[in-house]
Amino acid sequence: MIKSTYLEAITSGLREEMARDENVFCLGEDIGAYGGAFKVTQGLLDEFGEDRVMDTPLAESAIIGAAMGAALMGMRPVAEMQFADFITTGFNQLVNNAAKTYYRWGAKVPMVVRCPSGLLPNAGPFHAQNPEAWFFRVPGLKIVAPSTPYDAKGLLKAAIRDNNPVLYFEHKDLYRDKAISQELPSDDFIVPIGEAFIRRPGVDITIISYGKMVHKSLEAAELLSEDGIEVEVLDLRSLLPFDKNMILESVKKTSRLLIVHEDTLTGGIGGEMAAIIADEAFEFLDAPIKRVAAIDTPIPFSSPLESYFLPNTEKIVIALRDLAAY
Repeated sequence: MIKSTYLEAITSGLREEMARDENVFCLGEDIGAYGGAFKVTQGLLDEFGEDRVMDTPLAESAIIGAAMGAALMGMRPVAEMQFADFITTGFNQLVNNAAKTYYRWGAKVPMVVRCPSGLLPNAGPFHAQNPEAWFFRVPGLKIVAPSTPYDAKGLLKAAIRDNNPVLYFEHKDLYRDKAISQELPSDDFIVPIGEAFIRRPGVDITIISYGKMVHKSLEAAELLSEDGIEVEVLDLRSLLPFDKNMILESVKKTSRLLIVHEDTLTGGIGGEMAAIIADEAFEFLDAPIKRVAAIDTPIPFSSPLESYFLPNTEKIVIALRDLAAY
């Protein structure tokens, strides 16, 4: 079997679902002949035609609004935000229309919004954000954030088949990362939304993470293992709904918790994870809950400032050592 990159896995998931269901179509800026800003949709126009791979104006509100209308009419649109940051111009359509329609009158809204997110070097404050927490508090939406090619494909296929609006956060810096390439099954598969996965078992400390930070967490866990400290790394995969049972089971086993995400510290979803553990597993804790995240500033353009801004393996290792020594 040929190993697939994260980007290739997303393309493969789109291709398979479009071939499986004629109601699935893609829309977004430059996704047709150009193949998308990151080439995720490259080749799909030739395979499926312009009625199913539709270039749109530079207007995210129109893209999301059109996707919602199509979904209400029985289609299964996959809308691409060229960068996740730009989703703000379609915020009302998502949080006040798409998210609440089924609750309000029982109409299904089976749409996916692909959100290329996360920091690429020198992308600056408008093309590198992690905006998942903006939507984390919105009932009616589902949110996923895969960290591996297998999950990228499986979660996308699950999202397309879901009857709810799903925000699919794909980390741009993982697209062509050969180090995480995987052999993917040739048969049809999905990754269920709402189920976390233990990337690395351990008994001393739990890390909860998602997206690119899962890999930084695994690097840190391997370094701690050299000192006899075994860290369990739990990949959320699905942010909304999230797998509360697996989170609680892991923390009850290890009694120490570190939460790691690339989003800024204040208002990030790590705060909710910490609150749940404090409320439902406090008596199992042997140390305070710690978080490693980006600092509370806009994303800097300068490379040295980027390094200071971002969570990284070194920062995770320091936090883990503090927890272990508590």
